[in-house]
Amino acid sequence: MTFKLKNKTILITGGTGSFGSTFLKFLLKNNINFKELRIFSRDEKKQFDLRSDYDDKRIKFFIGDVREYNSVLHVMENVDFVFHAAALKQVPSCEFFPLEAIKTNIMGTENVLTAANNTKVKKVICLSTDKAVEPVNSMGMSKALMEKVIIAKSKNIRKDLSFCITRYGNVIGSRGSVIPTFINQIKLNKKLTVTDENMTRFMMTLDDAVELVLYAFNYGKNADIFIKKSPATSIKTLAFTLNKFYKKKNIFKLIGTRVGEKKHETLLSTEEKSVAHDLGKFFKINYLDKRIEFKNFFSKGKKLNEKNAYTSKNTNQLDELQTLKLLKKSKILKDK
Repeated sequence: MTFKLKNKTILITGGTGSFGSTFLKFLLKNNINFKELRIFSRDEKKQFDLRSDYDDKRIKFFIGDVREYNSVLHVMENVDFVFHAAALKQVPSCEFFPLEAIKTNIMGTENVLTAANNTKVKKVICLSTDKAVEPVNSMGMSKALMEKVIIAKSKNIRKDLSFCITRYGNVIGSRGSVIPTFINQIKLNKKLTVTDENMTRFMMTLDDAVELVLYAFNYGKNADIFIKKSPATSIKTLAFTLNKFYKKKNIFKLIGTRVGEKKHETLLSTEEKSVAHDLGKFFKINYLDKRIEFKNFFSKGKKLNEKNAYTSKNTNQLDELQTLKLLKKSKILKDK
């Protein structure tokens, strides 16, 4: 895979989060000779911790919030490429405070895109989620509207600028993931709080997420949405796998499906799957054509070759051994 980051200035919004810190490690590990990397977030404690881990003058830290346009505009000055990862991502937080999700996930993204168009940025890669597809919770709804804002704005930007979206499922060990919760419960000899043993989730490592984002960066055109094909596992398989790894026999406590939670997640809806391009490891969809003109909403349509949605139920299902292998690859299993 080629990288066009040599001698470039890069901005990561929400840069102290799981993706940002992993992306930073990737760039340094692969000796990507960037000019400057700007970490933009509102969490000064996380910035202090991340700054303490690296002694590299090319890494700059900026305190700010995507909700504030002037703050975003300032940090984007002389930036070449933007990786937009700032978001409110936890379902319960967004359920209790949906307006906060709107301010960050929708209006914050609007600020990032507008600032990019008003500066010299060449490409913005925006991180989305499977919860944006047929959403049932505030977080997913705000991410779905985030995607719509990106697509709409992509029609009226500089010709030398492009916006791309990446959409993926559960990232092992990321903030809000059930896996650290299970591990902690196992170590404390507590019952594992299982919602529904047949519930499934897409599974991918942080490195997989970086791979998807870099693919979109290298090959994405304006308004492209990229989806990485991912395996899935059931909550039951996940719980059994972790028990076996830690040589425990913690029993399950079935607590039932929680508010705002699906039994199975979806990365491509039926309608999207019908127009998606299969790229092997990825799917790609793009609505920046005649389909988005007003007449296509009111007086003109197109017959779809309907296909099944791409969900965590009908994708490749991991057994316990395969799940363990993926967990080990993610490096979340550190000690017993």
